[in-house]
Amino acid sequence: MKRMQPRQNNLGPRGWVWAGRYQMERYLYVLHRVTGLGLLLFGVIHLIMTTFFRIGDEDMWESTISVLHNPVLKVGAYLVAAGFVFHALNGLRLILQEFGFALGRPSPPVYPYKDALRKRRPWTVGMIGVIVALSAVLLYDFVSGGW
Repeated sequence: MKRMQPRQNNLGPRGWVWAGRYQMERYLYVLHRVTGLGLLLFGVIHLIMTTFFRIGDEDMWESTISVLHNPVLKVGAYLVAAGFVFHALNGLRLILQEFGFALGRPSPPVYPYKDALRKRRPWTVGMIGVIVALSAVLLYDFVSGGW
């Protein structure tokens, strides 16, 4: 029996950013994992800090709240909210694809090949552009103290 050699992976950390011919789904997969880990880390830190400040006195709580009104930390809170929204919507997309919805009808394999996902790519890019623009407006409003 012929022994197979393992594939050499010379990409290293830059393979997360540019790993060759990966499609959009690969980047969504990586971003889904990163946002999941970030939300888990935020939840653990939030629970630990809330517990410590609850045990402490009122002065400790007031000083912490005054620090949290810093605009830099407001951007962090916005990123946590944006990560949560992305993680939830991408999870719904994965569930719909797992059940076979939102994939479209298969097209006959005639060159040039065009699968059902790429047929709707302009609409997807347009929706992503609208979401990014709304996120930028909400970020500006959030940081400037609108909320």
